[in-house]
Amino acid sequence: MSENPKGTGFTPGANIPGVSTPFSEEDAADRLVDGREIEFDEAFGKGVLLLADGGRYEGTLFGASVVAEGELVFTTGMTGFQESLTDPSFAGQVLTFTWPLLGNYGVIPGISESSKVWPRGVVCKQAIEIPDHRDAVGSLHDLLHSHGIPGIQGVDTRSITRRVREYGTLLCVFGPIDQEEALSARLAKATSPDLEDLVDLVSRDDDVILNPGATDISGASLPRLIAIDCGVKFNILRELCRRFEVVWVPAKSDFDTLVSKWEPDAFFCSNGPGDPAHPGAATSARRVLARAVSSGFPTMGICLGHQLLGLASGLRTYKLLYGHRGANQPVVDVMDNTVSITSQNHGFAIADPKKGMLAAHPSGASSDVEPNAIDSDVTVRYVNANDRTVEGLDVVGRPAFSIQYHPEACPGPHDANPLFDRFSAIVAEHLGTSVPLPLEPVATPSLIGGEN
Repeated sequence: MSENPKGTGFTPGANIPGVSTPFSEEDAADRLVDGREIEFDEAFGKGVLLLADGGRYEGTLFGASVVAEGELVFTTGMTGFQESLTDPSFAGQVLTFTWPLLGNYGVIPGISESSKVWPRGVVCKQAIEIPDHRDAVGSLHDLLHSHGIPGIQGVDTRSITRRVREYGTLLCVFGPIDQEEALSARLAKATSPDLEDLVDLVSRDDDVILNPGATDISGASLPRLIAIDCGVKFNILRELCRRFEVVWVPAKSDFDTLVSKWEPDAFFCSNGPGDPAHPGAATSARRVLARAVSSGFPTMGICLGHQLLGLASGLRTYKLLYGHRGANQPVVDVMDNTVSITSQNHGFAIADPKKGMLAAHPSGASSDVEPNAIDSDVTVRYVNANDRTVEGLDVVGRPAFSIQYHPEACPGPHDANPLFDRFSAIVAEHLGTSVPLPLEPVATPSLIGGEN
């Protein structure tokens, strides 16, 4: 462990003009820095991964001595394991990394995407025991162990990935091989995490201003933005804090209360896990989003927020065959026919208004068609270059749009980052003000695995 706390924590309002008391939150890596006692036993020895379709893979356990149970998915990123593990959108899932070496550079303070590790288990070919990086405060094993998350390595991840690509995501369990019979019985009773209110699990419980009194570099006050937390990533909040005074609120919020309490200038809805049509917190967030758009507020949605905007506009959502997870997803802007390479993490999509459900999961899971609640039509602005699924919507006649991918580039490329500037310009035009003079991104301890 490092004795140097430099880079720990999450304080997106720090170093922003006008902010004297920025909000601070724990970073998932802080557990490896502050010397706290770990309550979980370490896993070791032979393990077995069982799939709902009968697949069986033997390997070696690491991380915490806990049985993993969830939906098996894969991500294709070559770096960014820490950001992926701390992305709340992976809640309820067992995450397979296709890149064979995991954890080469270790765990870096201050670059996590939340305060916790969210996948219910990690599957990889090889977990590096001794990382090699000057800023590392621990290994992949250390991070998982400290958060009570199990891992299994030494399995054939190429076989697993081919299986998922051909037949779709499926339920799984893994644990000690001498408990295989009990694991098999547990898998037989397992239910899809999509049935759970995962958004409520990952969302915060109260309102907080991240950067009170924020101004741009000229001293002009930044517009006030309501950021609806469906499982937001830290770096999305960092990008928003560079352009807005950000009020971070729960998914289960009331639109009228938010407007009267905070007097916002704009609304934003974040990424998050699970089925966007779930009747719990996701539906609460959708109602706020619909009211914001129909009331004329500038509004932006990312990932789950994009899907919620689609539902609010009368479109259907559905489960994808295996989803899009990784930092190399090509997206076409149909307006000017340009292509961006994007970071993505989602298992559901919006049905194309003309082509319907593309690359759908064999389960056929989809939402019902509901009335348009935003008092406007939407047009498809972005599509995936591989499977042509919907990747972004523009709201006709309203200062609102949504995107399926993650423009904050954690982990991933920077191609889509200007979309935050697009939203800032939309807000400024709506308010009749100048676009705030941009603030430089705040440097983080390391650029490896996702440039913050």
